[in-house]
Amino acid sequence: MTAVVTGARAAVWAALGTVRDPELDEPLTDLGFVARCEVSDAGHAVVRLRLPTYFCAPNFAFLMVADAYDAVAGVPGLTGLDIRLDDHFAADVINRGVAARQGFVASFEGEAVDELDTLRYDFVRKAVLAGTDRVCRSLDGRDPGKLTLGDIPRSPDVDRLRARRRELGLPAEDGDPLLLDPATGTAVAPADAKRHLAVARLTRTSMEANSGVCRGMLRARYALTSEEEGTG
Repeated sequence: MTAVVTGARAAVWAALGTVRDPELDEPLTDLGFVARCEVSDAGHAVVRLRLPTYFCAPNFAFLMVADAYDAVAGVPGLTGLDIRLDDHFAADVINRGVAARQGFVASFEGEAVDELDTLRYDFVRKAVLAGTDRVCRSLDGRDPGKLTLGDIPRSPDVDRLRARRRELGLPAEDGDPLLLDPATGTAVAPADAKRHLAVARLTRTSMEANSGVCRGMLRARYALTSEEEGTG
């Protein structure tokens, strides 16, 4: 493999690393959902995606494949794209729809009635809640209801929380409150902080549990070791 092709594959892999499973809020590359990632000498990229089960929800799968297509399409120097989902009951419909740049409703004509923007925003709101709990776990007894984002030392968890808030158009600067209602962008009132944090904690634990289940099912389905999950 030439250095140029190796570099192109690395760029495609990095692009795929920006694509998250919408429900789990983790990169496809970390979850093991990229089964194949290659770039030919001519610059043609081939990506194969996989999921833990044959019957994973088609709306989640469509979001994942469409986002992967968009991410790889933005890699400079590629001459073509072949991005497909394998081993899924709706793979043919999803792959045709994404390749034709159709939306979810057009791809599943007669079955789907809404595009997936609302679903995506709901998942990002959950990611904001989960991220809030991750950050608050490191506060060492400080009252999160009295803190701003700038009061928290910078860390990957804080950066991730800021990024998710920005995706929703929520305040994410140093002077903005740590506790926000992700649906409205308003600061959480002191009287509501305990309940807000309980919901945030439940959201995080649920997402992490689902991630563990998905990883385990993927390993069982494809006879993978944990080391093989993120190799593509």
